[in-house]
Amino acid sequence: MQKPAQIGAPSAWSTFARDPATHAVVALGFTQIIAWGTTLYALGVLGKPIAADTGWSQSLVFGGLTIALLVSSAVSTTIGRLLDRIGSRLVMSVGSILTAVGLVTLAQVTHPYAYLGAWAFLGLAMRMTLYDAAFAALVQVTPTRGRRAISYLTLFGGFASTVFWPIGYALNASVGWRTTLLVFAAVNLVVCMPLHWFGLARRDQEGPAQAATDAGAKPADPPLEGTARTIGMVLFGLIGATTAVVFGAMAVHLVPILEATGLALATAVLLASLKGFAQVAGRIWDLTLARKWHPISVGRVSIAFLPLSFLVLMLGGATFWTALAFTLLFGVSNGLVTIVRGAVPLALFGAKGYGAVLGILATPYLLLAALSPAAFALVVERYGYGVGEAVMLGAGLVAFLAMEVMALWYRRRHR
Repeated sequence: MQKPAQIGAPSAWSTFARDPATHAVVALGFTQIIAWGTTLYALGVLGKPIAADTGWSQSLVFGGLTIALLVSSAVSTTIGRLLDRIGSRLVMSVGSILTAVGLVTLAQVTHPYAYLGAWAFLGLAMRMTLYDAAFAALVQVTPTRGRRAISYLTLFGGFASTVFWPIGYALNASVGWRTTLLVFAAVNLVVCMPLHWFGLARRDQEGPAQAATDAGAKPADPPLEGTARTIGMVLFGLIGATTAVVFGAMAVHLVPILEATGLALATAVLLASLKGFAQVAGRIWDLTLARKWHPISVGRVSIAFLPLSFLVLMLGGATFWTALAFTLLFGVSNGLVTIVRGAVPLALFGAKGYGAVLGILATPYLLLAALSPAAFALVVERYGYGVGEAVMLGAGLVAFLAMEVMALWYRRRHR
């Protein structure tokens, strides 16, 4: 006979709804869509209108984003330590306010130096609000379920350009780029700041029953210490830096590299848009079939897809199907590597001091992501897309070898 439900017993839904991790993931999910869409992705639809209205060169206009990423790199370690010291709730809330101030300033500029200065200020705000800060926030809210929380969060972030490119395009067409930036500023202030403040207000109450609850995973290995910690930092820093070379360059040059295979511009844009679907597919795979894998094992798969995608592009010939296969492989890799950047350091170094660890690891990543688009453009201008693709393949192979070395070293160490 079925037992009657206990009066007053919490339902599964009410337990889920009260879960601090749920609140944090949902709140940060919306703020990541907004923060990415109104800062790093904004020039995707506003760059050319800004250049046309001001008379500045496109290299100057898009150079603003390079300045922002360089500043993000310079302050990364400091912000990481600040996240640990005073908490992500305050840092990310203040970051939303600074983002709003930076966008308002950007909307008013009339001089190139003021334009670049506004982007430099936004670089500070971006480091306080984008993924590296959000990952640290999730680990502070739920240390034992950090990996799952990071995976769920990246599902939201993958829609930033999908949501804000059409919004930015429509707003610019109706009110101009300056008013569009003012609207973006208001959204960061009115939506993101409260979501950061209230969404990160509570944390898991941890106890013995909550150990190793990350999707049924076995108890985590103890964090690396001493020399092993240094070796792990160096190896994963190398992996992050070499992937930044590829992902930074392709953030700007994916459509041109597809067009260089002989595709029409409209077709190249259509294929490039499929990268977002591939990213989400990779992240869903991590949440389902690979949910009990060690993050390093997920990292091996994600990094292996990177050189494989360029091998397909270079050896498959100038065909639609080759370009499609390249885009999908590259998109899956990009989607998974975002998770790996947060999950592997958590598995290797633990939740304590996690913000500072991400800050150190993000420094070379952001630096190379800022410089690689211009460097790739220079290579292509002088030697052609064939050499540019070979450089991307080489960087991907270095990342793959470093990932394999780290996996082998970690496995032998824990035997």
